Amino acid sequence: MSYDVERIRKHFPALTEGAAHFDGPGGSQVPTVVGDAVARTLCSAIANRGSVTAAERRADGIVVDARRAAADLVGAEPEGVIFGRSMTQLTYDLSRALAKDWGPGDEVVVTRLDHDANIRPWVQAAEVRGATVRWADFDPATGELAVSAVADLLSERTRLVAVTAASNLLGTRPDVAAIAAKAHEAGALCYVDGVHLTAHTPVDLRSFGADFYVCSPYKFFGPHLGFAAASPALLETLHPDKLLPSTNVVPERFELGTLPYELLAGTTAAIDFIAELVPGAGSRRDRLTTSLRALEEHEDTLARRLEAGLRAIDGVVLYGSPERHRTPTVLFSVDGVAPERVYAELGERGVNAPAGTFYALECARHLGLGDTGAVRAGIAPYTTESEVDKLVAEIDRIAGEHA
Repeated sequence: MSYDVERIRKHFPALTEGAAHFDGPGGSQVPTVVGDAVARTLCSAIANRGSVTAAERRADGIVVDARRAAADLVGAEPEGVIFGRSMTQLTYDLSRALAKDWGPGDEVVVTRLDHDANIRPWVQAAEVRGATVRWADFDPATGELAVSAVADLLSERTRLVAVTAASNLLGTRPDVAAIAAKAHEAGALCYVDGVHLTAHTPVDLRSFGADFYVCSPYKFFGPHLGFAAASPALLETLHPDKLLPSTNVVPERFELGTLPYELLAGTTAAIDFIAELVPGAGSRRDRLTTSLRALEEHEDTLARRLEAGLRAIDGVVLYGSPERHRTPTVLFSVDGVAPERVYAELGERGVNAPAGTFYALECARHLGLGDTGAVRAGIAPYTTESEVDKLVAEIDRIAGEHA
């Protein structure tokens, strides 16, 4: 069965407001089944996890189900899935746990392509322990992060490499598997930010060779929280700060306080929804792979249409042209018009394409965009050809009026 965007759009109440949403990289709209799952859980009898009362068993079942769903989505083991308030919070927590064994002479590699959530926690953890931070640069002309840009920084002193699976600003998808392999050759761990990638393509933790993979369900139809995936054996070697009465079992020892059961129920519902983007048979993992491959084809087609339309407009500047496959994300500016002005004018006409650096501050600066950034348009699973054409037409109008 082919990808049917009109069928899918019917599941999103927010789309009835009429806006064209190109703001998906900052957070997707939510289908009814996810909202229902959250509300149903909030209104159910529920308690702290346990096995005595029905309320306890319900809470426990929600957590178990969410770990299984998350594991199916990213190709991990359920026992290695950690839930937290956000990807940023989880990365800070894990950076502190990992840095306990660092000291002067140790090194950490970060990249200028990354969102600050996969930079600053490592920089700050290294500073506390007296370790050295080494920076991998990307090519500002193409937006590409070469494997060699990371590999050339590695040594026997490298403890960890932090790299994005896809740039949230440019859509660039580095060769994570090759980078992870180089990190492992040096005896280092590889921490992969999958926030921007997970919504657009099948993901497999093992194929990436990632030791940690972190992402955010609210980027793929779910509620606002984050999760990290790693092998349970690796997590057993880490000892995070925690309350004395709390369990020492993995992965629970990494989860601070009571989990948000309603958000976990919503996460499971979102992943199940993705598995049904293209109805089919087989395991949830198989259905997720099939649906995400079809989605990727749909989004890539629209992204090419968008990019071609923008390139044809005089005065529009596009940033990055990575040779490798990229996510359906386009960063651009209009000569003579501040990005915030473009953003505002688009919003007034029902097109949501925000402007800024989107926390990819090092990336924006390396591109020469400073702390202002540019306009970002992202294709989502519910984006249509007519919406792409509307965005292009509005940018053409804006460029023409300010020529």
